[in-house]
Amino acid sequence: MTKRVRSVVAVIALGGLSAAALAGCSSPSTGTADGKVSIQIGDRPSADRPEDRAYFDKRVEAFEQANPDIDLEPVETGYDASTFQALAAGGSLPTVMSVPLTEPAGLIKRGQAADLTDALQAEGLLDSLNPTVLKLAENSDGRAFAIPTNAYSFGLVYNRALFTQAGLDPDSPPTTWDQVRAAAKKIHDATGAAGFSVLTTANTGGWQFSGMTYSFGGTVENEDGSKATFDDKPSTQALQLLSDMRWKDGTMPENTLYDIPTQGQDFAAGKIGMIIGASDSYYNIVQNLKLPAENFGIGGMPQLKGAEGTLGGGTVQIVDPKASAEQKTAAVKWVKFFYLQRFLDETTAVEDAKASNEAGSVTGLPGLAVVNSDQYASYFDWIAQYINVPSANFTPYLEASASIPVVAEPVNNAQEVYGALDTVVQSVLTDQNADIPSLLSTAQTDVQSRLGR
Repeated sequence: MTKRVRSVVAVIALGGLSAAALAGCSSPSTGTADGKVSIQIGDRPSADRPEDRAYFDKRVEAFEQANPDIDLEPVETGYDASTFQALAAGGSLPTVMSVPLTEPAGLIKRGQAADLTDALQAEGLLDSLNPTVLKLAENSDGRAFAIPTNAYSFGLVYNRALFTQAGLDPDSPPTTWDQVRAAAKKIHDATGAAGFSVLTTANTGGWQFSGMTYSFGGTVENEDGSKATFDDKPSTQALQLLSDMRWKDGTMPENTLYDIPTQGQDFAAGKIGMIIGASDSYYNIVQNLKLPAENFGIGGMPQLKGAEGTLGGGTVQIVDPKASAEQKTAAVKWVKFFYLQRFLDETTAVEDAKASNEAGSVTGLPGLAVVNSDQYASYFDWIAQYINVPSANFTPYLEASASIPVVAEPVNNAQEVYGALDTVVQSVLTDQNADIPSLLSTAQTDVQSRLGR
């Protein structure tokens, strides 16, 4: 992916585009004009990002040339939790726009996203998508109400050099938490480095702890986000593991206040053997912090026993439920063209990869695919000569991703939930006598009070 494409798509994926002021939003076009289908497309970069905006507008122009029966009306409206419901109630949503992968369940329940199943089938896209990720955008009848365009899931990022020094096989990372604990002990004993570390601050501790809870078979909220659910055995087991590794094994760092930058610095410096992360951790750890690329390894998220689950997130595209069948088809065509074409068309894939490689950007980084495994494999075959990352080091992660269910982030007040759980994790790592059941009970009462706001 070129820097420009990655910049625009990444900002959209992170929800970083500011929502337009309500007064500045116009109602989406509702039908056809002059024999053409007209739709509003959200997420146009704002004027203070002129290069991204120019790129976006250029792609709009190219789409309209390739689809002369469709008129696009770009608007800056992007997802903002504080304004989305007002836009929806006022009928001011664009025809198609990005929302976080946490949102489809609620949108489906409230009737705020169109059923895209028929349009996806007509466009030949439904079977090309990753069913594991698409499931997060489906209702109980298997109807699809959103199109995933960016996704990640937690895995186990590890230092292959430390694994080798500790006598561990760097091509076979731990797959269970018991194995993680044993490997952490070997790494610490052989190298002096901390065997394992978790994030604890800026809501990242709760974010990762939610992923650990999923991997022990638990949940953090119920399906509609009305009830906190983590005061139970899976969360207790996850915290007990951290307590045992910190206080009995001595395999976790003395520093118990890590955010992503500070943990990344210590990991890249060889002070930590294993952390929780996604494949795009490569950008920070290797590209920015200069861990040798050959030392970067990633496996699947460790599990309690089998394949309980791993936390996943990302971005999907939704369509206004008032859109006509023609507008839904036009919206699907735009999503396919702008977000997914490089995975579906060899010429586009090669041109993009060649430009990225020549620009010195990370090219061909594997991750949680939004297209199915066959399509993803074809994509990497097409761009093979331009890949500049150690692809084999990602094999354990990709193989595990095929079998571990992806579980979405908490749907209600996720950041506040994560903040409350930060405190729980910090307490366990700073107090060897921490009362885990009491901590979880108190945190759940706190979180429950926030869910009802």
